[in-house]
Amino acid sequence: MRMQPIKVLKNRSDIGAGTRGSDMGIDAIEIAAINGASDFFNRYPFLDLQTHNETVYNKVQNTTAKRINFVVQQCLRLAEATAETLKQGFFPLILSGDHSSALGSLAGITRARPTQRLGVIWIDAHADLHSPYSTPSGNVHGMPLAAALGNDNLDLKRNKVAPQALEDWETLKHLGGSFPILKPENLIYFGVRDFEQEESAIMERFQIRNYPVHELRQRGFQTCLAETLKQLTAVDMIYITFDVDALDCDLVSHGTGTPVSKGFDPQEVINLIQGIQASGKLVALEVCEINPLLDERGNRMAEAAFEVLEAVFLSSN
Repeated sequence: MRMQPIKVLKNRSDIGAGTRGSDMGIDAIEIAAINGASDFFNRYPFLDLQTHNETVYNKVQNTTAKRINFVVQQCLRLAEATAETLKQGFFPLILSGDHSSALGSLAGITRARPTQRLGVIWIDAHADLHSPYSTPSGNVHGMPLAAALGNDNLDLKRNKVAPQALEDWETLKHLGGSFPILKPENLIYFGVRDFEQEESAIMERFQIRNYPVHELRQRGFQTCLAETLKQLTAVDMIYITFDVDALDCDLVSHGTGTPVSKGFDPQEVINLIQGIQASGKLVALEVCEINPLLDERGNRMAEAAFEVLEAVFLSSN
Protein backbone atom coordinates (compact mmCIF):
# COMPACT_ATOMS: atom_id res chain seq x y z
CA MET A 1 0.00 0.00 0.00
CA ARG A 2 1.44 3.37 -1.03
CA MET A 3 1.72 5.93 1.77
CA GLN A 4 1.85 9.70 1.80
CA PRO A 5 5.30 11.20 1.19
CA ILE A 6 7.46 10.96 4.30
CA LYS A 7 8.99 13.74 6.33
CA VAL A 8 11.51 12.82 9.03
CA LEU A 9 11.28 14.67 12.34
CA LYS A 10 14.56 14.36 14.25
CA ASN A 11 13.86 14.89 17.93
CA ARG A 12 17.12 14.33 19.81
CA SER A 13 15.70 15.01 23.27
CA ASP A 14 16.69 12.67 26.12
CA ILE A 15 15.69 14.78 29.13
CA GLY A 16 12.83 12.47 30.12
CA ALA A 17 15.07 9.44 30.57
CA GLY A 18 16.99 8.24 33.58
CA THR A 19 20.12 7.36 31.60
CA ARG A 20 21.81 9.77 29.21
CA GLY A 21 22.62 8.85 25.64
CA SER A 22 19.36 8.34 23.74
CA ASP A 23 19.87 11.78 22.17
CA MET A 24 22.56 10.06 20.08
CA GLY A 25 20.15 7.40 18.83
CA ILE A 26 19.14 9.30 15.70
CA ASP A 27 22.74 9.72 14.60
CA ALA A 28 23.29 6.03 15.33
CA ILE A 29 20.40 5.11 12.98
CA GLU A 30 21.84 7.34 10.28
CA ILE A 31 25.25 5.71 10.73
CA ALA A 32 23.56 2.31 10.38
CA ALA A 33 22.09 3.49 7.06
CA ILE A 34 25.44 4.80 5.84
CA ASN A 35 27.24 1.59 6.81
CA GLY A 36 24.57 -0.39 4.99
CA ALA A 37 25.10 1.70 1.84
CA SER A 38 21.50 2.96 2.04
CA ASP A 39 20.38 6.37 0.83
CA PHE A 40 17.31 6.22 3.09
CA PHE A 41 17.97 9.56 4.79
CA ASN A 42 18.66 11.30 1.48
CA ARG A 43 15.24 10.38 0.12
CA TYR A 44 13.06 12.41 2.46
CA PRO A 45 12.82 16.00 3.72
CA PHE A 46 13.59 16.39 7.40
CA LEU A 47 13.35 18.75 10.31
CA ASP A 48 15.84 18.95 13.18
CA LEU A 49 14.05 19.99 16.36
CA GLN A 50 15.69 22.17 18.96
CA THR A 51 16.15 20.42 22.33
CA HIS A 52 16.74 21.24 25.99
CA ASN A 53 19.36 18.54 26.53
CA GLU A 54 21.68 21.04 28.21
CA THR A 55 19.28 21.05 31.19
CA VAL A 56 20.61 17.66 32.35
CA TYR A 57 23.32 19.73 34.06
CA ASN A 58 20.72 21.59 36.12
CA LYS A 59 19.83 20.56 39.64
CA VAL A 60 16.66 18.46 39.65
CA GLN A 61 13.85 20.53 41.19
CA ASN A 62 11.01 17.99 41.13
CA THR A 63 12.05 14.46 42.04
CA THR A 64 8.62 13.05 41.14
CA ALA A 65 8.75 14.51 37.61
CA LYS A 66 12.34 15.31 36.69
CA ARG A 67 12.75 18.21 34.25
CA ILE A 68 9.03 18.08 33.47
CA ASN A 69 8.97 21.81 32.70
CA PHE A 70 11.43 21.22 29.85
CA VAL A 71 9.65 18.04 28.78
CA VAL A 72 6.50 20.14 28.36
CA GLN A 73 8.39 22.58 26.14
CA GLN A 74 9.87 19.73 24.09
CA CYS A 75 6.51 18.02 23.67
CA LEU A 76 4.94 21.31 22.61
CA ARG A 77 7.69 21.80 20.03
CA LEU A 78 7.20 18.26 18.69
CA ALA A 79 3.40 18.64 18.73
CA GLU A 80 3.64 21.76 16.57
CA ALA A 81 6.09 20.07 14.16
CA THR A 82 3.94 16.94 13.89
CA ALA A 83 0.76 18.92 13.31
CA GLU A 84 2.39 21.07 10.65
CA THR A 85 3.87 18.02 8.93
CA LEU A 86 0.43 16.40 8.70
CA LYS A 87 -1.18 19.60 7.46
CA GLN A 88 1.46 19.79 4.72
CA GLY A 89 0.38 16.35 3.53
CA PHE A 90 3.39 14.41 4.79
CA PHE A 91 3.59 11.23 6.83
CA PRO A 92 5.58 12.02 10.00
CA LEU A 93 8.41 9.55 10.66
CA ILE A 94 9.42 10.68 14.13
CA LEU A 95 12.84 9.68 15.43
CA SER A 96 13.08 10.54 19.12
CA GLY A 97 15.53 10.19 21.93
CA ASP A 98 13.52 9.21 25.00
CA HIS A 99 9.87 8.14 25.03
CA SER A 100 8.46 11.13 26.92
CA SER A 101 8.25 12.87 23.53
CA ALA A 102 5.51 10.48 22.42
CA LEU A 103 3.05 12.74 24.20
CA GLY A 104 4.11 15.52 21.84
CA SER A 105 3.58 13.29 18.82
CA LEU A 106 0.11 12.30 20.01
CA ALA A 107 -0.79 15.91 20.77
CA GLY A 108 0.36 16.99 17.31
CA ILE A 109 -1.80 14.38 15.60
CA THR A 110 -4.92 15.43 17.50
CA ARG A 111 -4.18 19.11 16.87
CA ALA A 112 -3.93 18.49 13.13
CA ARG A 113 -7.02 16.28 12.97
CA PRO A 114 -9.23 17.21 15.91
CA THR A 115 -12.41 15.64 14.54
CA GLN A 116 -10.85 12.23 13.86
CA ARG A 117 -10.65 9.36 16.35
CA LEU A 118 -7.15 8.23 17.27
CA GLY A 119 -5.93 4.70 17.93
CA VAL A 120 -2.50 3.89 19.34
CA ILE A 121 -0.26 0.85 18.95
CA TRP A 122 2.40 0.90 21.66
CA ILE A 123 5.28 -1.52 20.89
CA ASP A 124 7.31 -1.48 24.08
CA ALA A 125 8.59 -3.53 26.99
CA HIS A 126 7.03 -1.00 29.39
CA ALA A 127 3.53 0.35 29.94
CA ASP A 128 4.56 4.01 30.49
CA LEU A 129 1.44 4.59 32.59
CA HIS A 130 2.95 6.26 35.63
CA SER A 131 2.08 9.74 36.77
CA PRO A 132 4.08 12.02 39.08
CA TYR A 133 1.92 10.64 41.88
CA SER A 134 2.83 7.00 41.27
CA THR A 135 6.29 7.00 39.65
CA PRO A 136 9.07 5.16 41.50
CA SER A 137 11.78 6.95 39.49
CA GLY A 138 10.51 10.42 38.58
CA ASN A 139 11.56 9.87 34.95
CA VAL A 140 8.96 11.36 32.63
CA HIS A 141 9.62 8.83 29.84
CA GLY A 142 7.55 6.47 31.99
CA MET A 143 4.54 8.82 31.92
CA PRO A 144 3.46 9.71 28.34
CA LEU A 145 0.48 7.37 28.21
CA ALA A 146 -0.83 8.44 31.60
CA ALA A 147 -0.75 12.00 30.30
CA ALA A 148 -2.44 11.02 27.03
CA LEU A 149 -5.18 9.16 28.92
CA GLY A 150 -5.54 12.01 31.41
CA ASN A 151 -5.05 9.58 34.27
CA ASP A 152 -3.30 10.45 37.58
CA ASN A 153 -3.75 7.03 39.21
CA LEU A 154 -4.48 8.66 42.55
CA ASP A 155 -5.83 5.39 43.96
CA LEU A 156 -2.24 4.15 44.21
CA LYS A 157 -0.57 7.43 45.05
CA ARG A 158 2.90 7.09 46.56
CA ASN A 159 4.34 10.59 46.04
CA LYS A 160 3.59 14.11 47.13
CA VAL A 161 3.87 16.28 44.01
CA ALA A 162 5.22 19.83 44.18
CA PRO A 163 2.82 22.55 42.96
CA GLN A 164 4.95 23.56 39.97
CA ALA A 165 5.38 19.95 38.84
CA LEU A 166 1.63 19.45 39.14
CA GLU A 167 0.99 22.56 37.03
CA ASP A 168 3.37 21.24 34.35
CA TRP A 169 1.72 17.83 34.49
CA GLU A 170 -1.69 19.38 33.89
CA THR A 171 -0.26 21.29 30.92
CA LEU A 172 1.13 18.05 29.50
CA LYS A 173 -2.23 16.27 29.82
CA HIS A 174 -4.01 19.05 27.93
CA LEU A 175 -1.40 19.56 25.20
CA GLY A 176 -3.49 17.98 22.46
CA GLY A 177 -6.23 20.59 22.39
CA SER A 178 -8.83 18.08 23.58
CA PHE A 179 -8.96 16.12 26.82
CA PRO A 180 -8.10 13.36 27.05
CA ILE A 181 -5.94 12.91 23.97
CA LEU A 182 -6.61 9.16 23.92
CA LYS A 183 -9.35 6.81 25.10
CA PRO A 184 -8.17 3.59 26.79
CA GLU A 185 -10.21 1.34 24.50
CA ASN A 186 -8.22 2.75 21.57
CA LEU A 187 -4.83 1.79 23.05
CA ILE A 188 -3.24 -1.60 22.39
CA TYR A 189 0.10 -2.82 23.67
CA PHE A 190 2.48 -5.21 21.99
CA GLY A 191 5.32 -6.74 23.99
CA VAL A 192 4.79 -5.07 27.38
CA ARG A 193 6.39 -7.29 30.02
CA ASP A 194 7.97 -5.05 32.67
CA PHE A 195 5.59 -2.88 34.68
CA GLU A 196 4.79 -1.91 38.26
CA GLN A 197 1.69 -2.58 40.35
CA GLU A 198 0.35 0.92 39.72
CA GLU A 199 0.52 0.41 35.95
CA SER A 200 -1.01 -3.06 36.18
CA ALA A 201 -3.93 -1.58 38.10
CA ILE A 202 -4.62 0.92 35.31
CA MET A 203 -4.40 -1.75 32.63
CA GLU A 204 -6.90 -3.88 34.55
CA ARG A 205 -9.24 -1.01 35.38
CA PHE A 206 -9.50 0.20 31.79
CA GLN A 207 -9.10 -3.29 30.26
CA ILE A 208 -6.20 -2.16 28.09
CA ARG A 209 -5.22 -5.02 25.82
CA ASN A 210 -1.61 -6.23 25.91
CA TYR A 211 -0.30 -8.85 23.50
CA PRO A 212 2.78 -10.37 25.16
CA VAL A 213 5.50 -11.78 22.92
CA HIS A 214 4.66 -15.38 23.84
CA GLU A 215 0.98 -14.93 22.96
CA LEU A 216 1.78 -13.52 19.54
CA ARG A 217 4.06 -16.45 18.83
CA GLN A 218 1.65 -19.06 20.13
CA ARG A 219 -1.56 -17.74 18.55
CA GLY A 220 0.05 -16.24 15.46
CA PHE A 221 0.69 -12.64 14.45
CA GLN A 222 -2.09 -12.60 11.86
CA THR A 223 -4.70 -13.71 14.40
CA CYS A 224 -3.63 -11.08 16.93
CA LEU A 225 -3.42 -8.35 14.31
CA ALA A 226 -6.90 -9.20 13.07
CA GLU A 227 -8.21 -8.85 16.65
CA THR A 228 -6.36 -5.56 17.00
CA LEU A 229 -7.84 -4.05 13.87
CA LYS A 230 -11.29 -5.26 14.88
CA GLN A 231 -10.94 -3.49 18.23
CA LEU A 232 -9.83 -0.34 16.42
CA THR A 233 -12.57 -0.46 13.78
CA ALA A 234 -14.09 2.78 15.02
CA VAL A 235 -10.87 4.83 14.89
CA ASP A 236 -10.02 6.96 11.87
CA MET A 237 -6.24 6.95 12.26
CA ILE A 238 -3.56 4.93 14.02
CA TYR A 239 -0.24 6.07 15.47
CA ILE A 240 2.48 3.50 16.16
CA THR A 241 5.31 4.07 18.59
CA PHE A 242 8.20 1.62 18.65
CA ASP A 243 10.42 1.76 21.72
CA VAL A 244 13.41 -0.40 20.87
CA ASP A 245 13.41 -2.02 24.31
CA ALA A 246 10.52 -4.05 22.90
CA LEU A 247 13.30 -6.04 21.21
CA ASP A 248 14.93 -8.93 23.05
CA CYS A 249 18.04 -7.42 24.62
CA ASP A 250 19.79 -10.79 24.75
CA LEU A 251 19.07 -11.55 21.12
CA VAL A 252 19.65 -8.06 19.69
CA SER A 253 21.47 -5.63 22.00
CA HIS A 254 21.43 -3.82 25.34
CA GLY A 255 21.66 -0.51 23.50
CA THR A 256 18.69 1.11 25.21
CA GLY A 257 18.16 2.70 28.60
CA THR A 258 15.93 -0.02 30.07
CA PRO A 259 16.64 -3.33 28.29
CA VAL A 260 14.37 -6.31 28.97
CA SER A 261 14.82 -9.95 28.00
CA LYS A 262 12.32 -12.15 26.14
CA GLY A 263 11.27 -9.57 23.60
CA PHE A 264 10.73 -9.45 19.85
CA ASP A 265 13.20 -9.94 17.06
CA PRO A 266 13.32 -7.21 14.36
CA GLN A 267 11.31 -9.20 11.81
CA GLU A 268 8.45 -9.60 14.28
CA VAL A 269 8.29 -5.82 14.74
CA ILE A 270 8.30 -5.42 10.97
CA ASN A 271 5.38 -7.85 10.77
CA LEU A 272 3.45 -5.88 13.39
CA ILE A 273 3.95 -2.50 11.73
CA GLN A 274 3.20 -3.81 8.26
CA GLY A 275 0.05 -5.49 9.57
CA ILE A 276 -1.23 -2.15 10.89
CA GLN A 277 0.03 -0.33 7.81
CA ALA A 278 -2.14 -2.58 5.63
CA SER A 279 -5.26 -1.14 7.29
CA GLY A 280 -4.68 2.17 5.53
CA LYS A 281 -5.12 4.03 8.83
CA LEU A 282 -1.48 4.53 9.82
CA VAL A 283 -0.94 8.25 10.33
CA ALA A 284 2.50 8.44 11.97
CA LEU A 285 5.33 6.22 13.21
CA GLU A 286 7.76 6.98 16.01
CA VAL A 287 10.99 5.15 16.92
CA CYS A 288 12.77 5.94 20.16
CA GLU A 289 15.08 4.99 23.05
CA ILE A 290 18.15 3.85 21.07
CA ASN A 291 21.17 4.47 23.28
CA PRO A 292 24.43 3.70 21.46
CA LEU A 293 26.45 4.43 24.60
CA LEU A 294 25.01 1.25 26.13
CA ASP A 295 25.38 -0.95 23.06
CA GLU A 296 27.73 -3.84 23.81
CA ARG A 297 27.54 -4.99 20.17
CA GLY A 298 28.81 -1.92 18.39
CA ASN A 299 25.84 -0.19 16.79
CA ARG A 300 23.54 -3.22 16.72
CA MET A 301 20.43 -1.66 18.29
CA ALA A 302 20.42 1.18 15.78
CA GLU A 303 21.04 -1.31 12.98
CA ALA A 304 18.04 -3.35 14.10
CA ALA A 305 15.86 -0.22 14.24
CA PHE A 306 17.00 0.76 10.77
CA GLU A 307 16.19 -2.73 9.48
CA VAL A 308 12.63 -2.11 10.66
CA LEU A 309 12.42 1.34 9.03
CA GLU A 310 13.83 0.25 5.70
CA ALA A 311 11.61 -2.84 5.50
CA VAL A 312 8.45 -0.88 6.37
CA PHE A 313 9.01 2.06 4.05
CA LEU A 314 10.59 0.23 1.12
CA SER A 315 7.53 -2.01 0.99
CA SER A 316 5.16 0.96 0.90
CA ASN A 317 6.76 3.03 -1.85
